[in-house]
Formats: sequence, C-alpha cells, structure tokens
Amino acid sequence: MGILWALILAVFTTWIIAKACDGFEVAADYLGRNMTDGVKGATINAIGSSMPELFVTFTFLFIYADTTGFAGGIGTTAGSAVFNTMVIPAVSIIIAIKMFRLSSIDVSKKVILRDGLMLIATEFILIVTIGEKLEWWHGMMLMLIYIGYSGYMLLSMKKNDEVIEEKHNENEEVKEINKDNRLISFIKLDLEHAIIGSAKMVTSNSWQLLIASTVLIAVACYFLVEAAELFAHEIGIAGYFVAVIIVAAASSIPDTILSMKDAKKGNYDDAVSNALGSNIFDICFALGLPLFLYAIIYGPIIIPEAVVLNIVELRLLLLFLTIGAFLIFFFGNGMGKKKAYGLLVMYSFFTLFIIARAYEMPWAEPIANSLHTIQSFLQ
Repeated sequence: MGILWALILAVFTTWIIAKACDGFEVAADYLGRNMTDGVKGATINAIGSSMPELFVTFTFLFIYADTTGFAGGIGTTAGSAVFNTMVIPAVSIIIAIKMFRLSSIDVSKKVILRDGLMLIATEFILIVTIGEKLEWWHGMMLMLIYIGYSGYMLLSMKKNDEVIEEKHNENEEVKEINKDNRLISFIKLDLEHAIIGSAKMVTSNSWQLLIASTVLIAVACYFLVEAAELFAHEIGIAGYFVAVIIVAAASSIPDTILSMKDAKKGNYDDAVSNALGSNIFDICFALGLPLFLYAIIYGPIIIPEAVVLNIVELRLLLLFLTIGAFLIFFFGNGMGKKKAYGLLVMYSFFTLFIIARAYEMPWAEPIANSLHTIQSFLQ
C-alpha cells in the first residue's frame, strides 16, 4: 500500500509541477520577450523549466540535511541532466519527423557548440572540484559559472522585434477568447488565466504570475521529495537512487513539454538549447545556490565515503554520456530517427546501471571500478 501511495503522490505532484511551470514559462516568456529564440531557449526557457530541480534540491538539502540531502540533490540534478540530454532531444526529433514528414531535422551547429561545450566544461569542473567536503565557495563557484554563461548569452544576443510583436499579438487574441471563471481556472491550475484573465499582459501581472507559479512549484516539489523517500523506503533502497531516476524524470517533465512544443513549431534550435541550457542551470544554479546557502548557514557538508563513491559514478557517467550525445548532435547531416533511438538506448543503459548499483548486481561492478579509477586520475 505504501508503494502505491508513493506512486500516486509522485504522479499528482508531477502534474502540479507541469501545470505551474506553464504559468512560469508564460510569465518568463513575456519578461524575456526581447530575446532572440536561440538565447531565450537557453536562458529564460531553461530557467523556467528547471525550477523543479532547484526546489527539489532545496527540499532534499534543507529538509533531510547534510549527507542524504546533498546526495538526493545532486542525484536529481545529474539524473535530470542525463534525461534532458538523451530523452528530450530524442522525443523532439521523433515528433518533428512525424509531424512534418522529414527524414531528419537540422539544428544550428553554433547552438550545439555553444551549449554543448559549455555543459561538458561545467560537468568536468564539477568532477574535479567537488569531493568529500563541500563548502560555501563550491556553490558560489557554480553560480558564477552560470552568471558568466548567461551574461555572455545576453551580450551576444540580437533582437528580432518583428517576430516578437507577432507572437505577442497572437497571445493577446487567445486571452480575449478564453474568459472562463477565474475560480475554475485556479482549480484547473490554469494560473495564466486565473491571474491574468482577459487583461493585457504587462510587467506587473507577469511578475504576479511568476511568483504564484514559483510558490506552487516549491510546495509541489516538497511533496515530490516526500513521495520519493517513501518509495525508496518501501522498496528497500537509498533515496539517492530514486532521486536519480524517478525524481529526476519527474522534475524534467516541464523541459520535455517545452521542447516538444518548440519541435512542433519547427523551432529546433530552441528545442535542443532548452534541454542543454536546462542542464547548465541545473548543475550550476539548482545545485550551487542551495549548497551555497546551506554551507553559509550550517557550515561545510561532510560526505561519507560510501555516498561519495555513488556520486563519483554518477558525475562521470553524466560527463561521458554528455560527450557521446554531443558527438551525435554535432557530426553528420541532420538529426534523424537513428540518432534519436541511439540517444534513447544510451539513457536506457544509464537507467539500468543505476538500478544495478542500487541492488548491487555483479555486472555493474567492473563499470563502477573503471569509473573510480578515472576519478582517481582526474583528482
């Protein structure tokens, strides 16, 4: 009965997170309306769809504290990064190919180089700098990396006012058509209509929508973590392993929905840059900010050796899988079904390995030992 209740709670909170992220993304989209598509996908869209990872990490770290909290937090952010890199682009490719009857889709090499190389560099820094003792400056370092990345994106951005105005007008037309009762909208968690209604979207009500969505995401993430801990307890494994697979996938639902929408519109650059940009935000800010605040308030976090070993495996797998995905994205003419299925196979291997390590299956031991050898060389 406990397992069933945990799964129901996880599904319900995931639905709430997805609905709340819709409101967050609408507000963020308006506030970032002067950004070009490629930059918006990697910054505004990525941040909006990564709010769940940020609040899940906060919940893990501050509610469960120290070892369990950090392990759950890094498990969620790293697991989500693998999901974003493998599953989201694969699903986006398959949807676009079926909708538009294409043999493959083209994604800007510039976007892949920019976001892919930045993501690989961020993951490498995470591997060589974070060990058994975590201090406030580790979190500060990660946040500064993201600030530098987003600053570069904004400085290199070129405006496209005509497209922006056209999209804005389309949104206004939708609002005039939809005039349902606001209470019903709240019950449905249609936050955009509940808060904005038929009014014109301006900066003030955009911020109201953004704040309301953020609060709802935070509350839902708390219960998602509770569901994960209950599920882990019922099946007899550490909560870390559940965080890497179930919580990570659940918190990536908004990223998946957003990239699917972009793919359906033919915005392939945004579909990919959202996934990669979300990973950079997850690692640098969704992990860095909670770590920074926790260490400032409570002091350094000391991670036991057994937990460190699991984290080492996860970080290195994340790096190698990201490099593999980057090579798939960059080389060849376009991205077709074979590449999409290849990404899904890579994610399936990752999931099986994590499950195998949770239950100490013998076949995963040589792989784990190889990863630890590589980690020793890097540090």
